[in-house]
Amino acid sequence: MQRAEEDMMQAVRTRDATADGRFFYAVLTTGIFCYPSCAARPARPENLRFFATAEAASQAGYRPCLRCRPDLPPRAERDARMVTQACRAIDAGAFDLSRHAADAGTSATQFARAFRHIAGVTPTAYEAARRQRVVEAGLRAGAPVTDTLYAAGFGSSGRFYEAAPAMLGMTPTAWRTGGAGQTLHHACAHSWLGRVLVAVTARGVCAILIGDDDAALLADLATRFPKAALAPAGEAQAALVRQAVRTVEQPEAAHSLPLDISGTAFQRRVWQALQAIPAGDTRSYAEVAAALGVERGARAVAAACAANKLAVAVPCHRVVGGDGGLAGYRWGLARKRRLLDREK
Repeated sequence: MQRAEEDMMQAVRTRDATADGRFFYAVLTTGIFCYPSCAARPARPENLRFFATAEAASQAGYRPCLRCRPDLPPRAERDARMVTQACRAIDAGAFDLSRHAADAGTSATQFARAFRHIAGVTPTAYEAARRQRVVEAGLRAGAPVTDTLYAAGFGSSGRFYEAAPAMLGMTPTAWRTGGAGQTLHHACAHSWLGRVLVAVTARGVCAILIGDDDAALLADLATRFPKAALAPAGEAQAALVRQAVRTVEQPEAAHSLPLDISGTAFQRRVWQALQAIPAGDTRSYAEVAAALGVERGARAVAAACAANKLAVAVPCHRVVGGDGGLAGYRWGLARKRRLLDREK
């Protein structure tokens, strides 16, 4: 068997999608031809024939497989086109999952899976991010809240105001006025990792920052929340601050800490995945990306980890390099090593 044919045989055995379009294989006993990635049961090697093009396979008397549809562009290309069209429909406010899936000849579940694989988020999350952009742009331009909510695709004011805190981190009015109505109460305390700054809102803990100097930590908080007013924590916030500091001391208690998490749709997906990593375990950036269905998304996961404002509570320290090395950590590699060693 020639080397080229051996390589094609291997691609068929492994259902290598990257080989789709480079060649096609036909099966003597069934009279059909397929893409190398076809999920059909593998045929015996002696019954396979290879062709450079779909036209050549057809001319040899073989019929296109109804499963992998080699008479159409490769699945990856079709999925990319399908997702692009869906994104345009979402941006235009004219997306319907069931209808778009039917038009693409697939189920809603398969459509959503392909969308997440390519776009990195589900259609619902992409649509929520689009609504957030419309809301922010409208409020920034001074448009009335009613006009803004309908422009963003909300069917009622009730649904809009229910979603607004998660989108904006505050009420629409406060956001439009630059966060004048949003106050972050903060306090610093000592921990085994150094100084800890905890900031809380009415919805929960929005920041846990670790460092060596209280003034530097406060400056970091102001940079991360430039539109919010900052005020020292009082008795009303004291219990929550103590609970957050206890989380740094005992990371396994993080699940009971009420959090006010703000970020992009993709960042929130990454942070949720990190919270699911058990104490004492680690994942690589590539493994987290794969779990989210994001191909070659390790760098995007690393960027989301770097944007994390909730040290230990959102355990980005449990994400390591592909070789097991510590890679980066916003609050210092020495602290990351100490956290991992303590958890193990």
